Amino acid sequence: MLEVLPIQDKQEQEALCARCGIEFHTELLAYKALVDGEVRGVCQFTMDAAGGRIVGFAPIPDAYEFEPMFVMGRAALNFIDLCGVHRAFFDAACENETLVKAIGFSKNSDGRYEIDLTDFFKEPCKHSKN
Repeated sequence: MLEVLPIQDKQEQEALCARCGIEFHTELLAYKALVDGEVRGVCQFTMDAAGGRIVGFAPIPDAYEFEPMFVMGRAALNFIDLCGVHRAFFDAACENETLVKAIGFSKNSDGRYEIDLTDFFKEPCKHSKN
């Protein structure tokens, strides 16, 4: 079973970030993706007046699976949107451009991955960007 859960303990967040090889930021919110109870990845994100930002996004080394990472990215965006922030950026180091685009991001004129979340989760299938 695939699950995406908030990480509510900063020690767990720090340990998962270390395990995934990304920098831990105590001030960031975080989700973890699990498949059959086994962690598959971590996502750290934040929001401010400029928008939401996915800052850290990485799978467990040697355990990459597209679907858990995709669902975790969408879950972070959904949370950002539910908080009333309707613009988000993908500022994490991620070499998998296919995954970033599948989540819904596209490069803006500055070369930064961005998404307009206005009504995105009302009809998410209509927001496919290739």
